[in-house]
Amino acid sequence: MLASLKYSSCILLGACSFGILSVIVKLAYEQGFSVSEVIGSQYLFGFIFVCIPFLFMKKGFFIKDVAYLCVAGITASLTGLLYGKSLETLPASLAVILLFQFTWIGILIEGIADRRLPSKAKLFSVFVLFIGTLLAGGVFSGHIEGYTLHGLIYGILAAISFSLFIFVSGRVAVELPSITRSFFISLGALIFLLLVLSPDFVVNGSLGDGLWRYGSLLGFFGVLLPVLLFSIGTPKIGGGLATILGAAELPTAIIASVLILNEKVTWIQVIGILVIIIGIAIPQLHVTRENLIRQE
Repeated sequence: MLASLKYSSCILLGACSFGILSVIVKLAYEQGFSVSEVIGSQYLFGFIFVCIPFLFMKKGFFIKDVAYLCVAGITASLTGLLYGKSLETLPASLAVILLFQFTWIGILIEGIADRRLPSKAKLFSVFVLFIGTLLAGGVFSGHIEGYTLHGLIYGILAAISFSLFIFVSGRVAVELPSITRSFFISLGALIFLLLVLSPDFVVNGSLGDGLWRYGSLLGFFGVLLPVLLFSIGTPKIGGGLATILGAAELPTAIIASVLILNEKVTWIQVIGILVIIIGIAIPQLHVTRENLIRQE
């Protein structure tokens, strides 16, 4: 039971780390940096951070594992890129709601892969999370104003990509050390972004103009911590439960927006945050109850 709580805590911390990203991205946009500069610097610094502990580890892995982990990295970088694009044209509250469709998408992917229906506890939890997300996102308080079609598409694609990242990270090369897995996931993410984005930010002076501050923060909170923590926790608790625990990202994003950007939060949004916390707790309480029954 304690082991389950430990691995669940890893996913919660990783999700909270992801939750800080939207605020940092918005601050970087306000300074005039582009999506390619912000997301590119995020994965450049993230890869550098992961390299440091990896260099001091014993090496032992198969090429097949490297390929699978690099694919997982592509889904991680795609999530950051697509979410960044959606934040360009959508209100943050709407972009977050679209991203949070990963909760039911992740449960669906796991059910299809395992060829079995999700448990009632998971389904009920997803329903509670969906209601909480609508409340916390400001849908019922009229806080969402304006949208673009391509922004909506980017948001939904980000949700699909994040679901795939959680699923893949819990299934591939799980026998390798977490640092090794994180290294190759980060490597795959960086290579993919350098291929699809312009790497000009490395040489055009943007890093010296202040981009390094945002890139290093995004690399730490958006690559090193979540990739490492998801690599530790997801193989132990499964992609379905990890998807549900990942919903902790939204309350973190809202709280960070209030503390850092001085955004206002309504009572309806506060209720939504509490509902999300309840939704996260439901499957974990179910797992704890089943473990206690087995021990008896």
